[in-house]
Amino acid sequence: MRALRFPAMQSTAPTHVLITGATSGIGYELAKLFAAAGKPLILVARLEDRLAAVAAELRAAHGVEVDVVAVDLFTPEGAQEVIRRVQAAGRVVDVLVNNAGQGEWGLFVETDLQRQLDIIHLNVVVLVTLTRHFMAEMVARDDGKILHLGSVFSKIPAPYMSVYAATKAFVLSFGEALINELKDTKVTTTVLMPGATDTDFFHKAGAVHTRVYGESPLSNPTDVARDGYDALMSGKSSIVSGLRNKIQATMADLLPLTVDAAIARSVNEPITPGEHTRTEATHEASRQEREALGGGRGE
Repeated sequence: MRALRFPAMQSTAPTHVLITGATSGIGYELAKLFAAAGKPLILVARLEDRLAAVAAELRAAHGVEVDVVAVDLFTPEGAQEVIRRVQAAGRVVDVLVNNAGQGEWGLFVETDLQRQLDIIHLNVVVLVTLTRHFMAEMVARDDGKILHLGSVFSKIPAPYMSVYAATKAFVLSFGEALINELKDTKVTTTVLMPGATDTDFFHKAGAVHTRVYGESPLSNPTDVARDGYDALMSGKSSIVSGLRNKIQATMADLLPLTVDAAIARSVNEPITPGEHTRTEATHEASRQEREALGGGRGE
């Protein structure tokens, strides 16, 4: 078997955790966990004001060093700009958290093509670009960890969210392949697969009117982040967060894909206005990001 070979790399610089999509939801909660563990952070997101606020909060609460990179990862040059800024600052990344991601609700043929291509870029191209760069450095040092944010839809085709689910299937396949390729190194990758979670995801996806958002219990992003953090630190290749989601994922593995798709469609279908039990995320950081976006879409 061909072993991975990169030039040996030595560095005495302190190591950092780089987290994309760090200003709300699961990314924000992961940043808090790493900060509580005393790890210097590099936070990446689109909104400068939100980045500054989160960085100040973490510095004050945990006394850690926090760098911020305000960049639009939807742009073709976004991921490379993150790499350039990290290199220019002389930072060494020993933990990469590929958290940034979005979806788009609707029947595929009726959705905007450019929006779907942007989602593929953010969820797949950016993730692959950052992984390739920082993984090479990790392998050269023979040390490092990478956490990818997948979804229970990594295992399930999802009508009304078809492109999003397909990108998350890519993330799971990619992560599992890398684990095998890295088995002779001390570098690990982990795929975190949450179900529907109390974040700003549904607003950005235009999916607040769906059955899953209006009627289903949502996972707490704090709990999801803890599951991902623990799995990453223990070197697990993947984890489905939450008992209900674990059962759903197990059933998905056993059922034909046509049945999986039918079940996913039923939860993604719209419900009658007025039947909603919720209209916005109750997670505080996600609520603040919604306000900062003014109802628009961000990273």
